[in-house]
Amino acid sequence: MSRPFLLGLTGSVGMGKSTTAAMFAEAGVPVWDADRTVHELYAKGGAAVAPIAAVFPEAIVEGAVDRGALKKILAADPGALSRLEAIVHPLTTASRETFIADHAGADLILLDIPLLFETGADAVCDATLVVSAPPESQRARVLERPGMTEAQFDFILARQMPDAEKRARALYVIDTLNLEDTRRDVRNLIAKIRGERHA
Repeated sequence: MSRPFLLGLTGSVGMGKSTTAAMFAEAGVPVWDADRTVHELYAKGGAAVAPIAAVFPEAIVEGAVDRGALKKILAADPGALSRLEAIVHPLTTASRETFIADHAGADLILLDIPLLFETGADAVCDATLVVSAPPESQRARVLERPGMTEAQFDFILARQMPDAEKRARALYVIDTLNLEDTRRDVRNLIAKIRGERHA
């Protein structure tokens, strides 16, 4: 039995990545979600709580990692992010490997990873997919989110690889201008990958 084809999905904030990942799931493709995994690791009883408590005790509130407190620590200490990543990255990698092993019978698995290229996770993928939209659409979508400010949006953007660079590095690009076209492009890509695997 051949192993599953690993398709890495990424896209800058507001580009429609979560919506696109849901379309793969609707089509029956197993989806591993890096963000959801981190939420589980940070929750009470999560595997990241104790090691983060040892390094950043003030980030723990009621037995869970408080993301607000953690953001303040990261903003105040330039070296804190690399220490946090040294804890979280091995745990997310282990979760991903377990998910792939648990879905070994699938022909295709989607790995939904916001910082796919930035963390080098594209190296484990057979192909990469970037979702993209025009900058004005992206800005409008993100600023519609509750509590989002222009300053926060600019801060998030500054930490992410530019959209043009992601598009250049990815094997596949899907433009997320409307749901119907995006859903059609997702179905076509799944069919293309399956067709090439079984050819």
